[in-house]
Amino acid sequence: MLKKLVIFGVGLIGGSVALALKKQANAPLCVGVGRNQANLDQALALHVIDEAATDVAAALQAADMVLIAAPVAQTKSILQSIQPHLNKQTIVTDAGSTKTDIVAIAKAVLGAQASQFIGGHPIAGAEKSGPTAAMAALYHGKNVVLTPTADNSFESINQVRQLWQTCGANVLEMSAEKHDGIFATVSHLPHLLAFALVEDIASRDNADELFQFAASGFRDFSRIAGSSPEMWRDISFANKAALLNEITSYEQALSSLKQSLANDDEDALQAAFQRASDARNQWAKDKKL
Repeated sequence: MLKKLVIFGVGLIGGSVALALKKQANAPLCVGVGRNQANLDQALALHVIDEAATDVAAALQAADMVLIAAPVAQTKSILQSIQPHLNKQTIVTDAGSTKTDIVAIAKAVLGAQASQFIGGHPIAGAEKSGPTAAMAALYHGKNVVLTPTADNSFESINQVRQLWQTCGANVLEMSAEKHDGIFATVSHLPHLLAFALVEDIASRDNADELFQFAASGFRDFSRIAGSSPEMWRDISFANKAALLNEITSYEQALSSLKQSLANDDEDALQAAFQRASDARNQWAKDKKL
């Protein structure tokens, strides 16, 4: 039974886990740890967490589980701060959007205790960040991917699974490599494209005029460009190889559309649009969106 959860990074992701757990009977003690004291104070004031700690050793005393919900670039330093104080019974997991790099870092930093680390990625979020963005229902019906290794015990994997299921999520398992390939395609590339479009428009001399006439289409496409720049910078570099492959693939698709347009090939352009429309509508139907 989870009695004490230590959360590094009490923002949208970590804070939403804490709020979801508070809805349960016998809710665990949720202790927040972070680099920003004002952020922790706000999380306390909003009753997102029960306690805030700046001393890692004290925070980890009698902890059943540690959840790292900070930007992925901070994971190594957080694991380094945890390692000297990590009890044998404490499970460590994360909520980062990349997994191959994180699993490798955990093995390097934790050494013999690496079997206590289980990679995780909740497929949920919003363009807002910080404790004010946290919501108890964020994970209801959402997928969470775990990337356990052969070193992890069934019991520890099951405890992490139960954490996310208690938050209302569906839990799946796959290798870290497979995870990173999939999410470079369906998550990391779309964010990069949204940032690129808004950056392009914002850098133009008539940006104010262009934004004035932007409507629902621009709103829907660009929404995720409002996400944390720091977080997505870290994700992009952490999954660099897979993301570069996806950018190349997208460039080829865009080049094909450009060629059809330049050649006045109406049939080819419509056929490409039709395939995309059918695929998108089928996806929405399957997801019941």
